[in-house]
Amino acid sequence: MNKTKDIALTALFIALTAVFTMIVRIPIPRATGYINLGDAVVLIAAGMCGKKRGALCGGLGSAAADVLSGYPQWAVFTLVIKAVEGFLAGLGGKKTNPLFAVLSLIFMVAGYFVAGVILEGFVSSVASLGFNALQALVCGIIYFIAKNILKRGRIWTKE
Repeated sequence: MNKTKDIALTALFIALTAVFTMIVRIPIPRATGYINLGDAVVLIAAGMCGKKRGALCGGLGSAAADVLSGYPQWAVFTLVIKAVEGFLAGLGGKKTNPLFAVLSLIFMVAGYFVAGVILEGFVSSVASLGFNALQALVCGIIYFIAKNILKRGRIWTKE
């Protein structure tokens, strides 16, 4: 892929991550967070673009969504958590090993648990733990379905 296409695809995935994070927002009881579908896009971006651009898409797109959605206190934590998530998911290489997608989602859940303890306290963070795990599960399923569809349509650019 040439540089112009790389930049355009990365920008597109940053925007899609922000949009999918903001469009479906199910509030988490006893916490200020919400369930969203942005992680599915982070995984797709990492699978199609690699670990470095997956990190950019995850970190920048998700942090932008936090700021635009009224959760700026989470933006720095999100930037780091989602960048690492995108990087880990991209470690799977051309075949996008499912193990790396799963590990990246586990890291996301653990990262938000720690961030939640810092921002909202232990009780609130424990209350959101199951919801973050549910988000990881749903986004993981969406990712695997989308990957297969994109591969069949010959849009999956890494293979």
